[in-house]
Amino acid sequence: MKLTYQGIQDRAAYEAAGIVLPKYDWKTMAAVTEESPVWAHFGAGNIFRGYIAGLQQRLLNNGLARSGIIAAETFDFGIIDQMYDPHDSMTLLVSLKPDGGTDCEVIASIAKGIRANAADAGQWAQLKAVFANPALQMVSFTITEKGYALRNMKGELLPVVEADMKNGPDKAAHAMSVVAAMMVERFLHGAAPLALVSMDNCSHNGEKLRAGVLEIVSAWEKNGFVPAAFTAYMADENRVSFPWSMIDKITPRPAQSICDRLEALGMEDMAPVVTPRNTFIAPFVNAEVPQYLVIEDRFPNGRPALEKAGVYMTTREVVNMTERMKVTTCLNPLHTALAVYGCLLGYTLIADEMKDDDLVKLVKTIGYKEGLPVVTDPGILSPRAFIDEVIEQRLPNVFMPDTPQRIATDTSQKVGIRYGETIKAYMADPTRKAADLTAIPLALAGWLRYLLGVDDEGNAMPVSADPLLPQLQAELTGVTLGSPDSAKGKLRPILTNSAIFGVSLEEAGLAEKVEALYLSMLKGPGAVRRTLRENLK
Repeated sequence: MKLTYQGIQDRAAYEAAGIVLPKYDWKTMAAVTEESPVWAHFGAGNIFRGYIAGLQQRLLNNGLARSGIIAAETFDFGIIDQMYDPHDSMTLLVSLKPDGGTDCEVIASIAKGIRANAADAGQWAQLKAVFANPALQMVSFTITEKGYALRNMKGELLPVVEADMKNGPDKAAHAMSVVAAMMVERFLHGAAPLALVSMDNCSHNGEKLRAGVLEIVSAWEKNGFVPAAFTAYMADENRVSFPWSMIDKITPRPAQSICDRLEALGMEDMAPVVTPRNTFIAPFVNAEVPQYLVIEDRFPNGRPALEKAGVYMTTREVVNMTERMKVTTCLNPLHTALAVYGCLLGYTLIADEMKDDDLVKLVKTIGYKEGLPVVTDPGILSPRAFIDEVIEQRLPNVFMPDTPQRIATDTSQKVGIRYGETIKAYMADPTRKAADLTAIPLALAGWLRYLLGVDDEGNAMPVSADPLLPQLQAELTGVTLGSPDSAKGKLRPILTNSAIFGVSLEEAGLAEKVEALYLSMLKGPGAVRRTLRENLK
């Protein structure tokens, strides 16, 4: 069986293999989309293919939509060349159940993939035509948080952004510039309204998208490429809105075990590939079953019936509260704790950590005992039920090939939100004391111990990429396992850095506790495990 339009005509073979097929005709949908595009999406990777495209599939299957999605890729054109074009833009979604079972479905809601490359005149013209069409209602994004950044860590404009500002819309290269260039086309063809919806997993994502696009637009007006009326159009959220959203679904890199399982069912050409830009991608997406998408309902040109596909459509305030609930209490703090301790204790799968009584006690304490008392409750989702699902179903899923090493990436950029917000909530509550926290200080001390690059057995281990890694490791120069005295006094500059933790841990009354836990973990091999057990009785 081949994953193509022609291949899925053999419905009997697919059904015999237990693979669900779309209930609509892909070619008919693609033709409707070409004539009347409603939804375009930037970022053609796994979270889009394995989740967002499935939303439109539900609407198409139920006769609630006739048009599909046009996918545009600004960064890695190899995704289109090597994955979209050979498979008629179809994806095989493999949902991984905690009991080891799988659900397989061909997602065919993507009408086509476009290389958003100004140097490719044909592809650029196709994308312009999409934006010029007044039928277009929404443009969504999964380009990662880095895709919105116009500047480096020093606050300097990236060279590609400087070039875009100088060269104008016709030579746009950065994702924000490409979006701005397409909006110029829309403005010139009647200035129909539109919603630009970031669906990336970062706080205030709509704000990040709006700031990036408008900075490009402002520079183009200054340099004479666009009129002031275009800038006014882009700045008017009654005409061009930037709704906020919260997304949650884990789509790890494609696993060889899933590829083998699919080939055993009779699927051909399922092997993952590595694109020239080093994207590891396959014709299938393996993903967990739970998924959440909450979107601010601000669509000036109308929108698909997303609520009928399982999306929560609500206000910006509720989106923000849901994001805060997930990131500061119910998921992300638990993930980060498992990441650093998993690396220290020699784990290579998150699911395996959930068989470790000490680590389960750690994340349960962070979530239930320390997080829930000060959680932000959005009303549309139950925080306790969310944590229940995370601890009982999502994290222990042995068929989810997710690693602590991946999650430990960029931890210095995460601890301020994932733990700092809870610490601040305790500081602001006259009935509570941050100094009474135990598991959160353990998570922070564990991260600092992780930075040494030595595991709990005393062996060297790799430390995941982090923009502050050189600075933090320099602060810890001379610290050695087996010699707690070597660390005395070295932590204070880090623990008082509110830019990292969101608050000075000294002011919170936690610096001494974190330092004591850290020193305890330095006593020798096995000290990390002993420290966990001694403090989580």
